[in-house]
Amino acid sequence: MSLHQAAPTLILASGSPRRQELIRLLGLPVEVVPSNVDEDTPEDWTPQRIVEELAHRKALSVTEQLAGRASVDSIVVGSDTIVVLDNEVMGKPRDTEDAIRMLELLSGRTHEVYTGVSCVRVSDGETVTSHRVTRVRMRSLTAEQISRYVATGEPNDKAGAYGIQEIGALLVESIDGCYFNVVGLPVSLLSEMLEKYGISTP
Repeated sequence: MSLHQAAPTLILASGSPRRQELIRLLGLPVEVVPSNVDEDTPEDWTPQRIVEELAHRKALSVTEQLAGRASVDSIVVGSDTIVVLDNEVMGKPRDTEDAIRMLELLSGRTHEVYTGVSCVRVSDGETVTSHRVTRVRMRSLTAEQISRYVATGEPNDKAGAYGIQEIGALLVESIDGCYFNVVGLPVSLLSEMLEKYGISTP
């Protein structure tokens, strides 16, 4: 990309404030257009397939919404995160009881966080999709600690019912892998993916 060309705009297909903060680390122009897609997946799909397919579904949905309105150089970025423990996939909790159940299961154990990322170029639909995995070990938590954390409301919209970048950091003993992957957008992976479109990040 020439220094005289305007950098392509990234269009984030997510309403997540956390992903919006992270994508801005790339130093490129960003627009936010939340996707509203069906997130149901077949029970026999692997965690890798779930996050990659849902990320792609989100990116495609926003690409279609923007048909004829976005710059042809724009890249739509979709992302999806799940928590996996003993082959059980944990998305966002349905309610308070579900959040408590998830945290009781995660307490004192190591789980995996999968985040899928899918990029779609508006001009020609060229797609790059990948994912990253981070292992997270949770502290052993008492029922009272879990109850107090759930009462903060923080787990409500988080995969696995915790947010590592907020109060939930107090629950985590250690991580092995990309921290930003656990927050919801592995920016180093996204930077590598954008290079396939000839886009350099600072």
